Amino acid sequence: MAKRKALTDAAGEVRELTSADLANARPFSGLPKRLQAKLHKVGKRGPQIAPTKKLVSLRLSAAVLAHYKATGPGWQTRIDETLKRAVGRGRRGKSATAGEP
Repeated sequence: MAKRKALTDAAGEVRELTSADLANARPFSGLPKRLQAKLHKVGKRGPQIAPTKKLVSLRLSAAVLAHYKATGPGWQTRIDETLKRAVGRGRRGKSATAGEP
């Protein structure tokens, strides 16, 4: 039997799968239950101890939204960073939360 080519290179990049790779693929349900349980946990986040952000609904102008979305993934984080800088400049010595004294 010929040795199978590794699926990843030294940098961890996955190579393009061949029809032979796909023919040798097995369903997840065919793996041992212990391995299924271990793989199921990979990449899952645990519960946050103290959530640092609040979910809100916010209306933005089309131009602002288009500008940030054009910057690619992470655009919501960049809006948050911009707003935090604005709060820091404009409200020194005051509470950053509306309604607080």
